[in-house]
Amino acid sequence: MDRGSWDQRYRQTDRLWSVEPNIFVADRLGPAEPGVGLDVASGEGRNAIWLASRGWKMTAVDFSEVAVERGRAESDQVVFVVADVLTWEPPETYDLVLVAYLHLPQSQMKDVIERVASWLEPGGELFLIGHDESNIEEGHGGPQVHEILTRVESIVKWLPGLDVVEAQVVKRPVETEEGRVFARDSLVRARVPAMDG
Repeated sequence: MDRGSWDQRYRQTDRLWSVEPNIFVADRLGPAEPGVGLDVASGEGRNAIWLASRGWKMTAVDFSEVAVERGRAESDQVVFVVADVLTWEPPETYDLVLVAYLHLPQSQMKDVIERVASWLEPGGELFLIGHDESNIEEGHGGPQVHEILTRVESIVKWLPGLDVVEAQVVKRPVETEEGRVFARDSLVRARVPAMDG
């Protein structure tokens, strides 16, 4: 979807995503020592706002002006930027780069992952969560187009210089009218090796 389509999608509802952070972001990053972080394709900024509330110095980037304005209205603790992550260049490096539910064709996704990994400080972490390709047959909701879904093995291959901390398909609970079901997400966490001495 292009920028105009996303702006329209956000305009159609008061809030497109939940206020709460992603459960895996909260679980894995909750205990982490705060630092300088970047939320890529941040939407309305729920994860960046939550991290900022825990002491992180956060920047959030999304190409939807409507989404970014909502984030700005909700928090003055996050630097919100309207920009396309395919071309945006950051002004600094980060201790954390979060990529949550960014779905692009594989060639573009590879380019984004390689670029954002280069923005990390030594010891910094890339945290990626996205709808896994297996979600179409075995999960619930999410995009139904194979080409834009994530694959754990592919993401790990795109991070040759990083130390992989976690790389697996995780089940995310989703409450529906029929009861609780589970979506299948790719979760990859990888860190830049710390500098010696």
